[in-house]
Amino acid sequence: MTDLKIISINGKPGLYKLLTSTKSGVIAESLIDKKRAMAAFTNISSLDEIAIYTYEEEIPLWEVFQKIAQKEDFNKAIDHKSSKKDLENYLREVLPDFDEDRVYTSHIKKMLQWYNILQTSGFLKDFIDEKEAEKQAYEAQQNEKEA
Repeated sequence: MTDLKIISINGKPGLYKLLTSTKSGVIAESLIDKKRAMAAFTNISSLDEIAIYTYEEEIPLWEVFQKIAQKEDFNKAIDHKSSKKDLENYLREVLPDFDEDRVYTSHIKKMLQWYNILQTSGFLKDFIDEKEAEKQAYEAQQNEKEA
């Protein structure tokens, strides 16, 4: 496992790779232009912690990315600047039961923008593979506890 940590910084566009943490925050590198930025802990969100609402449960964002990657064969997804109807139809193709009352068009735009940033920067496959490995390790650990 590479321990790849991808974050979003409030008020800054795009995604960042977490490089290190300091006493008051983090130092991260933009996946778009490779510039480094500092951010307070209160201003960051890890992609690991973000989920999309469905009518049954919350699906981790990386699993939605995995579904998009399977649909697109790890190529770019629809442009996040597409029409509201096109964005909703696209998400419906990959996640048919997303909660239309709680998942706004702005969420779909951000999610697709992030997917395309990960794809363009070459981190998409590594990010999905790492999260899948973590999920399998967790499930194996739970199975051992039950046995």
